[in-house]
Amino acid sequence: MLIPGAWLGAWCWRPVAMRLRAAGHRAIALTLPGLGIGDDPSCCVLNDAVDRIVGEVRRLELDRVTLVAHSWGGYPGTAAARLLGHRVDKLVYYNGLVPSRGISMADDHPARVRRELILRLIDESPVGAIAPYPELVEQELMQGVAPALQRMVTNLLAPQPGRYFLDALDTDVAALGVPTAYLAGDDDRALPRPAAALAARLGVKPTSVPGTHLGMLTHPADLAEAIMTA
Repeated sequence: MLIPGAWLGAWCWRPVAMRLRAAGHRAIALTLPGLGIGDDPSCCVLNDAVDRIVGEVRRLELDRVTLVAHSWGGYPGTAAARLLGHRVDKLVYYNGLVPSRGISMADDHPARVRRELILRLIDESPVGAIAPYPELVEQELMQGVAPALQRMVTNLLAPQPGRYFLDALDTDVAALGVPTAYLAGDDDRALPRPAAALAARLGVKPTSVPGTHLGMLTHPADLAEAIMTA
């Protein structure tokens, strides 16, 4: 089950999902609440995203699931893995944020200026969301990628519900009881901390894969292979 990061939907996983299916796997990509076309981000809290993941696994009666969580998706993915227990075979973080218990994504950011920016953007938004902007894609998510692709991705991004960044989890990654792995893009500039530091929270070392923060769109074959062998 493929979990998108901030501003993203199931669409970002399509190239990887196609390759996983071609290799014989059942690949399901999710769009989390507030991030779909026509969704209202103002009413979403972090537990809504967790509930969507857990609910889909249970609705589809899935077992031996590998959860693949991209970027911010590491927050709901971690909580979902704990709630699903024996249904989850592995939790794979891809350029993922690994949460600390009781600390929100915004509060866990090491740069005070960035923390303050997140809070200001949410506070100034009439719907309590962080709207995407071209510089985010051009400088952090897909730097160095063809401008036409950058523009297309910018147009596909959705406002990120602010509570997704402000809510904390009561989940200890050290006590998940689920095997974990960490895949890190070799040209990722978006993570607030080094991939090795985030992977260390899980007690693992990161495995390098090609690409930027959104390498699933530029190197889907490499990422699909890394997921299958993680």
